[in-house]
Amino acid sequence: MFDPLRTKAKVVIYTTLAFLFGVGLASGMGWTEAGHAMPALQTTAQIPEDAVQPALQLSAAFERVAEVVTPAVVRIEAERHASPQRGVTGAGPFRFFRDPDPEPRLQLAGGSGFLVSKDGYILTNNHVVADAERIRVYLVDRRVFDAELVGRDPFTDVAVIKISDGDNEFPFLSFGSSDEVRVGEWIVAVGNPGFGGGSTLDYTVTAGIISAKGRPLQLLQTEILNDPDYDPTLGGYAVEDFLQTDAVINPGNSGGPMVDLRGRVVGINSAIASRTGFYQGYGFAIPIDLARHVMEDLIEYGHVRRALMGISLGAIDAVKAEAYGLPSVSGVEVQDVTRGGPADRAGIEPYDVIVSIDGVEVATQSGLQQLIARRNPGDRVKVRLYRDGKPREIEVELGEADLSPAPTRTAAEPTRPTRVDEKLGLRMEDMTRDIAAELGYDEAEGVVITDVAPDGPAAEIARSLPLEGARVVEINRQ
Repeated sequence: MFDPLRTKAKVVIYTTLAFLFGVGLASGMGWTEAGHAMPALQTTAQIPEDAVQPALQLSAAFERVAEVVTPAVVRIEAERHASPQRGVTGAGPFRFFRDPDPEPRLQLAGGSGFLVSKDGYILTNNHVVADAERIRVYLVDRRVFDAELVGRDPFTDVAVIKISDGDNEFPFLSFGSSDEVRVGEWIVAVGNPGFGGGSTLDYTVTAGIISAKGRPLQLLQTEILNDPDYDPTLGGYAVEDFLQTDAVINPGNSGGPMVDLRGRVVGINSAIASRTGFYQGYGFAIPIDLARHVMEDLIEYGHVRRALMGISLGAIDAVKAEAYGLPSVSGVEVQDVTRGGPADRAGIEPYDVIVSIDGVEVATQSGLQQLIARRNPGDRVKVRLYRDGKPREIEVELGEADLSPAPTRTAAEPTRPTRVDEKLGLRMEDMTRDIAAELGYDEAEGVVITDVAPDGPAAEIARSLPLEGARVVEINRQ
């Protein structure tokens, strides 16, 4: 007979035994050891917001600048036929960026640029688009356009291109002032180093400060001297008055904008100081006040109308300042005056010391070059100078320099920048470390004599005493 109570008891017993057996089996296999408890994760701030508010505001400013500026930055690809060259070029530690291609065939070089108008005008570096047979630009929204070269200027490394066809509603950047930017001021450098508009390196944003102003690198001068399309004597017209920054600038960023924290362009990323070809702490940008003047000339005339004073310059140091009776160690020395040129007609003489142009203080040779380069031929400028320890003011009507290409040599002919001291009949150049080593000097001091005029004052001495290669370190005990 079926007994439900007995059956239920058996089920309970069997179930209990099965449970105990399972526990024993699991224990023997280590299944019942204690697991790790999930920790309680915290998301609350450990530092009060008001304690870091200035840093948070600065961070927010960087975010906003990147958001506003990036859409107007373009990637530029330039096709050209060229001989093999390394990925960076320049003199000594200073480098322009160029994308490498080891084959002497159609090269695909590149860099960055930025839109300056809604109808597609783009500012970039000359070395990015020089000799390009086809130019393409890539926008942040992945659109690709062909572009035409409007004009370029190797003497400032500035070029203008224009999108050939578009909707005339492109995003663009506004201009700031490189004159007003201050050393120590925060800036943001933006570039688009990725190839093809789809690289993982598209659109990099780096931040830093203005480390210095008015840096002369002799980089553009070297480029002109090595360019077979230009007479080597034109190297002196290169305007090198760079802004220096510690913001990271690497290959592909060349031609991109350097902007202030209000999103206004204050410079064009152009070069670095590096022994390796990659960033090592020093980046350089073309001042936008100079670049803007060059851009306006290129758009209006197709070339730059370079204002000319007709003088060669030298630096002022403490010894010269004392010798010339200057109130401070500042200004630039007039070493030579072109006969019949604007400065000569106005009455400027060799060994005058120029201290300001139109009230703007002149501290370096490159600074004076930039001030004149930003004027137009025919402009009249007020030059304040010292002569015989006394200040004078002379008005000069600027002429126009002829910087048109004029092939006179091959690229294989090395030429060094020189200056001529007509009073001595000697041609001299600055003593560099390389020249000192070549001539067997222990120190790179003074200047070296490279030529003697056959009918000059030093010619008689040169007949009995070899002067070429001699180092000059002192004149009249100075």
